[in-house]
Amino acid sequence: MTIIQNIISFILHIDEHLVEIIQNFGSLSYVIVFLIVFVETGLVIFPFLPGDSLLFASGALAAMGAFNIVLLLIVFFTAAVIGDTVNYHIGKKVGTAISPNSLIGKFINQEKMRIAENFFNRHGGKTIVIARFMPFIRTFAPFVAGASRMNYSYFLFYNIVGAVLWVGICTIAGYYFGNIPIVKDNFSTVLLLIIFASVLPAVIGIIRNRSQKK
Repeated sequence: MTIIQNIISFILHIDEHLVEIIQNFGSLSYVIVFLIVFVETGLVIFPFLPGDSLLFASGALAAMGAFNIVLLLIVFFTAAVIGDTVNYHIGKKVGTAISPNSLIGKFINQEKMRIAENFFNRHGGKTIVIARFMPFIRTFAPFVAGASRMNYSYFLFYNIVGAVLWVGICTIAGYYFGNIPIVKDNFSTVLLLIIFASVLPAVIGIIRNRSQKK
């Protein structure tokens, strides 16, 4: 089985994998789910790790007593905020480390970078919050915010707001609805629907942009 197949299997059967993790690691399971969320949001090269589905499945297991729901919410919130913060600073360091006179810098339109910076300072808050609910995009949004030198205090505020909404909605939804018989019996399908619903706004945005260009 390839790495991609393993990742897909982990995402679609994350409830089963979480049960295995809890059985094997006990209280350390909180550390493991923390690291998964942190890496998914904090390192731009790992956007394929489960996010929404992990929160939902963990919430469902919390309803069964496998996790403490309050502690779980704190762990996920902390991981999400720290992850985006690290990603922001990585983007800022990479973006500012490239000299306009360097070979790479000559291929970067500095005017576009200034426009991006202004955009994030004016509208970036909404972008950071919405991106939380969009796989892949939530991994790149803080990186771009940092690279475009978005004001950090402004970024941090919306980082926290986005984390509260994302963690709260996805985890609590799993807690209250994850163990409903029809949901529990079709867990993989539900997770696919969650992923589809998360990706849909991005797809619509791409289609609209292409239509406007035409």
